[in-house]
Amino acid sequence: MIKVTIVRDDRKAIIRFTVSGHAFYDDPGKDIVCAGVSAVTVGAVNAIEKLTGLEPDAFSKSGLLEAKAPRSEDPAKDAQVQLLLEGMVVALESIADSYGKHVKIILKQEGG
Repeated sequence: MIKVTIVRDDRKAIIRFTVSGHAFYDDPGKDIVCAGVSAVTVGAVNAIEKLTGLEPDAFSKSGLLEAKAPRSEDPAKDAQVQLLLEGMVVALESIADSYGKHVKIILKQEGG
């Protein structure tokens, strides 16, 4: 199962997320659930960098992606980052709605 952990601060802003595990929906290379989750999460990291010019602190290896939302002194850029991350969450929720046996979303809150 793929576990996606979304961590928000006390203002509800996404501060980081982690994706771990494998869906085991199908054989490697044919697993549409893994491919979908990977495309959405890696795409969000890439979109933040390309569209805002801010670089998320991200680490990935097989079965794991950890990313921390970049912060800016420009409130407009912070808002853009949050919009892109919220879009990622909506897309992941859509995948989890269809493939709930293979994807679990965990929401956490931390001070910050």
